[in-house]
Amino acid sequence: MSERPDSPGTYVTVVVKPGSRAPGVEADGDRLIVRVRERAVEGAATAACLRAVAAYFGVAPSRVRLVRGARSREKLLRIER
Repeated sequence: MSERPDSPGTYVTVVVKPGSRAPGVEADGDRLIVRVRERAVEGAATAACLRAVAAYFGVAPSRVRLVRGARSREKLLRIER
């Protein structure tokens, strides 16, 4: 997790594991592993990932933005506080 001087918020790298039996979020060094039940079809897993990260940080889902990785399992997210 890091903060960048050019824009407010915290940047987090996440690895999404779609189709998981047990959803959850866990820290793995400087990134998060996000397990979601939704499959990687039409953005369902990405949307579930954003909701899970919002819950993990205790912010509204509208405060979590996808910066990079819409079609990848590794994503960069910005969390606005």
